[in-house]
Formats: sequence, structure tokens, C-alpha cells
Amino acid sequence: MSVELLTFLFFGSLLVFLFIGTPLVFTLGGISVIFLYFAMGPVGFYIVASKFWDSMTNFTLIAIPMYVYMAMLLEKSGVAQNLYRMMHVWFGAMRGGLAIGTVMICAIFAAMSGISGAAVVTMGAIALPRMLERGYDKRLAIGAINAGGGWGVLVPPSILMVLYAMLTEVSVGRLFASGIGPGILLVVLVTVYIIVRAWLQPSLAPALPPEERGDWRLKLSTLKAVALPILIVLLVLGSIFGGFATPTEAAALGVFGALIASAVHRKLSYAVLSDSAMQTLRLTALIMWILFAAHAFSTAYTTLGANELMNHLVSQVPGGEWGALVFILAVLLLLGMVLDPVGIMLITLPVFMPVVQLYGWDPVWFGVVFIMMMEIGYMTPPFGFNLFYLKAVAPPEVSMGDIYWSVIPYALVTFLGVLIVIMVPQIALFFPNLFFGMPR
Repeated sequence: MSVELLTFLFFGSLLVFLFIGTPLVFTLGGISVIFLYFAMGPVGFYIVASKFWDSMTNFTLIAIPMYVYMAMLLEKSGVAQNLYRMMHVWFGAMRGGLAIGTVMICAIFAAMSGISGAAVVTMGAIALPRMLERGYDKRLAIGAINAGGGWGVLVPPSILMVLYAMLTEVSVGRLFASGIGPGILLVVLVTVYIIVRAWLQPSLAPALPPEERGDWRLKLSTLKAVALPILIVLLVLGSIFGGFATPTEAAALGVFGALIASAVHRKLSYAVLSDSAMQTLRLTALIMWILFAAHAFSTAYTTLGANELMNHLVSQVPGGEWGALVFILAVLLLLGMVLDPVGIMLITLPVFMPVVQLYGWDPVWFGVVFIMMMEIGYMTPPFGFNLFYLKAVAPPEVSMGDIYWSVIPYALVTFLGVLIVIMVPQIALFFPNLFFGMPR
């Protein structure tokens, strides 16, 4: 059987089972194992098991449950309430100030948690009702939370970055550092968008009345709210970039910081620890199955010869490397509308990494572009995760239609950020080269 027909049957089967609602992990793993058996016989199973065992003994993998546990603790610690109070006092006097303060908090949460849902759920419950009470446009407020919440997968530490590093054998430390520049860029772009929109249409995001703005004594007293977040960020990122700890060891320090934050806010209890541990166990078990499916898929994909075929097909796209990059972005954008980012990563990375090698692209730079596109996937209809996280905590007057429409301008702003990083790769590569030196 020709490699073209095998590839068609392989990917065709994946699409059929995905469209009928079969869980992604079982679709990828099951179909990959079946094709492996017919292509290699029982020896294919040993190859998958061997690769999976290598992953299970990888020290970096321990970072995943640590970062997840840190995020679960922070969500319950009360840090967000104090941060929002500070942003309320400092930014409320300007048009769009509450929305700007909200995206700032999302950026801080992103630098502490490593996942997208924590900031979306927390800010959706705390900030959204207050913005609506003060006359903010629903779509402006919802979109700000949706966009800011997605930064959890880009700003280090990031669970998606750890998975990307595991699947592509890229340095986790360099990948973490590469998210700093693009993260700052997106914060600036979204903030500028809110400022311009509020200036052109003042009724969409009015300033707070004078009695709610607070004096300088109140403003200065609220600054203590950033002490614990800065401590956690320094523990995690400072230890990695300073060379004091590996990403895995830094994750343990992050959990320690989250425990301190919970204790300071009097939220540290057996119930909080137990609930956070159970949520971490569920999510980590899911990730382990995902890794198993990823190894089965990559082994089957390579064995069938689809690697060379896809490499050849993408190289024939008009426009050379720029045409190939446009094609990759289009595929990621479309898949982001219907699949979760981890699933997209499993399906596309075995296809795209040979193209990255073919054109000599920096895999760290490509990883940042890839994850920024996943960030857009988190917020785009019909199946973006953040849309449903937000709906679960939004006030009753916020409809699913409001949430869908709210993401359009913010998705465009984020995509503008992707284009800027593509045109100026040093935005992503400056900090990795600064902290870890130029790659050899």
C-alpha cells in the first residue's frame, strides 16, 4: 500500500472519530496502535512502550503536577481579590481603567500559575460583575478577561510549554524565557486597544466617580497586595533564569510560595489542600494519557512514512518558507476553533517539526509562535476553552452570544502580536539568549 493512501486513511480515520465525538486521547492512541500493528506487527507496541518509559523517567515531567498544584492553590488563596482591589484604586480614575487593571492582573496570574483557566475563572467571578455594575460595555469587559486569561499558556511558567518541550526536545528553560517578550508585547497591545477604544467611545468604559478613586494613602496601602505575587514570580522565574534551579525544582518553590500565600490570606486548610490535590491528580492523569497517545501517534506517523510525505507537500506550498508559515498558521487557527490546544499539539507537531528543520527555523521561536496561536484557540468560538470557563462564572445577563462576539477584536489584537513576533524574532529570542547564551 502506498504511503499516500496510508496517510489518507490514517488522518481520515482521525477526523472521522473526532467528528463523531470520540475522546481525543482514545482516538489518537487507538488509531495509532491499530496502524502500527498492521505496519510493523507487535514490535510497534514495544517501541511505543519504550518511548513512553523514557518520558516517565524524565525529570522535567515532574514539573507538570507541581505547576498545576500551584495554580489550584493560588485560585483559592485570595491573592486575586487583593490584587483587584489595588488595580481598582490605581486605575479606576481613567477611562477603561478597570479593564486595564484586569488584564494586568491576568498577566500577573499568568506569571504565577501556568494554565489558562485560573485567571479566567478568578477574574470572571471578581472583576466582571464590578465592571458591569459601573457601566462597562459587556463585550469590552468580557473580551479583556478572555484575552488576558489566555496568557497563562504563554507567560512562564506554562504547562503547554513543558509539553511542547517534552514532545520536541527543546530546552524548557529557553522556552520559558522566550515567552517573556511576547507576553509583554500582548499586554501592551491589549492595553493600547482598551485605551483607544475607551477614548473613542467613552460610554463603553467610564471612569470611576471621584468618591471611589481613593487618596494617595489608600493607593500606597494597597501596594502590599503585589508583595506575595512578586515573591512567587521571583521564586519560580528568578530561580530558573538565575541558574539556581531547574524548571522542575522551581515548580516546587512555586508550590511553597502558593502555600505561603494561602496561609497569609488565612485560606490554608485541609479542605483546600485536599481539593487542590484531587484536581491536580485528575489533570495530571489526563496529561499522562495524552503523552501516551502522543508517543503512539508520533511512532505510527513516522513508521507510515507520512513524515517525508508531509515534508514534501508543505515544501511545495507556493511562497517558499513564508508560504509554508502562512499555511501552518491557517491550520492552527482552524484547528483552534474546534480542538483543545493539547490535542492540536499532539496532531500537528509531528507534521510541523520536520518543516521547522527543513527551513532552519529556530524551534524556540517556532514554539512561541505555536503557543501564541494556541492562545487564540483558547478564546475563539465555537469550542474555545476560555469561552466556557467564562460562561460558567459570568452573571446571568451575559449570554453565550455576548461572549462569542466579545473575542473578535481581542483575537485580532493577539494575532497582530503573532505577526509582530514573526517579523521581529528577537522579541521571542532576546531573553533566552540573555539568560542562557546564544544557541550552539
